[in-house]
Amino acid sequence: MRKLARCLTWSGAGVAALAVTVAGLAPGAAAAPAAVTRAGAASAAQSGPVSPNAASGTPALVQTGSGYQVIRQLVQCGGTMYAVGAFAEIKWNGTTYKRNNIFSFNASYPYTVTSWNPDVNGRVNSIALNSSCSHAYIGGRFTKVGGSTADRIAYLRTYSNNSIVNDWPHSANGEVNTLLLTGTHLLAGGFFKSVNGSKRAYYVSLNSSTGKDDSYIAFNISGHYSYTGAAPNPTMVYNQQLSPLGGHVLVEGTFTTVESNPRQQIFMLNLGGSHANVSDWYSTAFNQHCADPHPFYVQAAAWSPDAMTVYVADTGFAPFGWKGTFPLTGLCDAAAAFPATRTGGLSPEWANYTGCDSLYSVASDGSAVYVAGHPRWSHNAYGCNGAGQGAIADRGLQGLTLGGTTMVNPDGSSTYTMARNNADDMLVTDAGLWIASSNRYGEVTCGRVSGGGHAGICFLPYS
Repeated sequence: MRKLARCLTWSGAGVAALAVTVAGLAPGAAAAPAAVTRAGAASAAQSGPVSPNAASGTPALVQTGSGYQVIRQLVQCGGTMYAVGAFAEIKWNGTTYKRNNIFSFNASYPYTVTSWNPDVNGRVNSIALNSSCSHAYIGGRFTKVGGSTADRIAYLRTYSNNSIVNDWPHSANGEVNTLLLTGTHLLAGGFFKSVNGSKRAYYVSLNSSTGKDDSYIAFNISGHYSYTGAAPNPTMVYNQQLSPLGGHVLVEGTFTTVESNPRQQIFMLNLGGSHANVSDWYSTAFNQHCADPHPFYVQAAAWSPDAMTVYVADTGFAPFGWKGTFPLTGLCDAAAAFPATRTGGLSPEWANYTGCDSLYSVASDGSAVYVAGHPRWSHNAYGCNGAGQGAIADRGLQGLTLGGTTMVNPDGSSTYTMARNNADDMLVTDAGLWIASSNRYGEVTCGRVSGGGHAGICFLPYS
């Protein structure tokens, strides 16, 4: 889900050169003003890849009840990390903190949990912060924040536990999956058909100050997938990622038409001007259906730091109607790369198959592509729920080269591994790679550190 905030720094010359390249994607589309946003772009290039050894001392989820908890998204703003999801308690440094579905902690060692405690009474899917980090927007499946009514969307102060800003409207009639702040525009996506009085369904732009529809998104999204046995898949927007310069957004969800353009699983939005519009970037590879239970399968995407490549990681099991033949085709249960600055019916530059295991998140730092979910193998186009010819054992978290090849140690084992606990989100910062996941099956392992301390949150630093 879905769907990472940070402040990016670039040299003036680099920005100018990249602006020319990216602007060429859609003539007339200007870069949006800088803002702290929910983005899938990596931070400035690092001397990576990240270490396979997880840092110790990060906060962790506490198992409560018979179910499991999840961190849905991790965002950094200034020196503070913000975590949202579905959870009730956090453990740090031997102390358990009551935190309902949202909390913050220091981004550097010793990762101290802050006193900020908005107390949200339901699942939080997404968070976006303003450039000063003083306020946050949250969306999800909740009805109250700190005792105040807030239906699925809210505007909060980050410096006070009396956090909700009461004169900003807080009302969506369906679940909010993703929020992204770009300039003064808060882009909200989800299952809703109305937000804060607007009747624009599934994807809307709200004025960041007033919370009202600012008409920056003035097009409709519609359609869903109909094929034999397909699981229910109502129209919705699930995730979005801002490009490194802020001029474009990748948007994933269930739809077949966007602004009168045929689009499935993912589209690219051009920012700038009085209205956002849909780019000519697309791939017919996303028109292929996956297995019956997976009509929507592209849950995550990411930009390369130079904005030249789009990476996707997806679920899907196997192509619809698959007869058990190999190698696997299509983009079900695979990671793939696409050129970002070309248009038309694009083909993937490469695809790496897990062999029928799902991927839920992807990130890149310019030295590697990181994908995660609950895979058991990489390079497994000749296997399904088993290791086929050429498969590499590679559990949970996978590190791929920019060409899509599995990163391995001298002995042939995979460089990265972690528990198969459905990592929902990954965030690359200047310091390393943050991974948001669940404590499903009681998992507490991340990287090459086994046992204890990493349930839901894992940090792999740059060496």
